[in-house]
Amino acid sequence: MTFPFVRIAVLLVGAVVFAAPASDAQVLELWNAGKPAFGVYAPNENAPVRTGGPGGGAPGARPPMPPPLYTVGGAEKLSMNPLYDYVFLNLEGAYDTDAVKAMSQGLRSAKAVSRKTLIVRIPPISKDGADATRARVKEILDAGADAVTIPHIRNLDEAKLALSFFREAKANVWSPANPSGTVLAMLMLEDPEAIAQRKEIADLPGLSILACGIGSLAQALGGDRAGAEAGTQQVLVETKRAKLANMLPANSQDVEKRVKEGFLGLLMSGPAADDAIRIGRTAAGR
Repeated sequence: MTFPFVRIAVLLVGAVVFAAPASDAQVLELWNAGKPAFGVYAPNENAPVRTGGPGGGAPGARPPMPPPLYTVGGAEKLSMNPLYDYVFLNLEGAYDTDAVKAMSQGLRSAKAVSRKTLIVRIPPISKDGADATRARVKEILDAGADAVTIPHIRNLDEAKLALSFFREAKANVWSPANPSGTVLAMLMLEDPEAIAQRKEIADLPGLSILACGIGSLAQALGGDRAGAEAGTQQVLVETKRAKLANMLPANSQDVEKRVKEGFLGLLMSGPAADDAIRIGRTAAGR
């Protein structure tokens, strides 16, 4: 995705309302009460800084990209922020089991102010194959993550295959049919064929979160942002109908709108993430 969860009355139409789950993961407590959750991308601690001016190369130039870095200390800092309900660890471009272990350990720090849900995105099936994806789903859950996100689901058959990996891992997946589940299975639709099959995919058993990768879909549509927004809204309709969660990136300018539309997982990034979450929480009555 070039983009992305209480105990109070339900305010959103079509929101997810289940019995309380066995897990204490933050998003499940919220989603079971129909309230949106707010999270952030786990920041890459090796992210390069733009340089420019005398001795710094051409303005806007970037140094060579070092490998992404995620540490226990960095995750512990995230765990102490009361605004975050979940942390989204993006390993789509560079899979790293040690990163999952570090984030899981840090988020479970004794200093944590709440139980943050750890969601990990892995490379798509189309990149490394079914066997590698199957092994990664189990490996990530065994490493302490609460959720696995499989992006670029291309069609209904691939969605069925992806969900079978959670069954093979013996994961207790939270879903409309299993409200006491403790693990989240998330699929992302980012291609026109998958968007066309959104209803059938939303009806598959063992699915927790179905999201449209709006940025990637726009690219697949030749840069058509309006078409990608339409696809996002079409997927949202099906997730509301099927009582699934739907995650989408947001910012200070659109988070209030996205909350009112009914997205249950709002994902922020960058230095303005906290301000955007405050706006979203206010819009959600949190």
